[in-house]
Amino acid sequence: MLRRILSEFAGTWFMVAVGCGSIALGAPGWLISLAFGAAVTIAILIFQPISGAHINPAVSIAFTRSGHLEKEALGPYIGAQLTGALAAAWMLDGIGPTQLADDVNMLQGTAIEVFITFVLMASIYWIVVKSETHVSIAFFVGATVALLAYFFGPLTGASMNPARTFGPNLVSGMASSLLFYSFTTVAGALLAAEIYVRRYASKKTIRIER
Repeated sequence: MLRRILSEFAGTWFMVAVGCGSIALGAPGWLISLAFGAAVTIAILIFQPISGAHINPAVSIAFTRSGHLEKEALGPYIGAQLTGALAAAWMLDGIGPTQLADDVNMLQGTAIEVFITFVLMASIYWIVVKSETHVSIAFFVGATVALLAYFFGPLTGASMNPARTFGPNLVSGMASSLLFYSFTTVAGALLAAEIYVRRYASKKTIRIER
């Protein structure tokens, strides 16, 4: 279990350091999207054989619901992910919070975050059913993250990940929005999990080290 927890910590740290680091450096939107997508791809390539490379509490919660992650591992996974994200955010200088654009209201933001996290989680389930290698999973999920971040980042920050928001928002003093992003991302992921459980649960499971 310790190797898996360290894997989730390191993978989430890397994702936040690279993705949010590109924001702190003032990179254009398309490059920020590529940074997040590339970071997710690399994290999955390195850490998926160890822990599954969830690097996202919403993914871990959904995987627990669908039987891909044992219930007793959920707490340690989420703790490692949040700690990794916070460590990365503290390391970055001038990092800003994840927040809604000025012209996006709470209802619109809720719909967007639930939708894009649902799409991300559904794409993960889809590639898990279709693919036999973690390499194809890594590139597919990374590309999905990059595309969703590119199109929806200007509207809501395209969180899709409570940990990715937890670290930067806590460090930048915007903790008030954490409940919103946690609820919407987990809701979207669980919606995808429910559909998977009802239709595809018997077809494929993700093997991770015990």
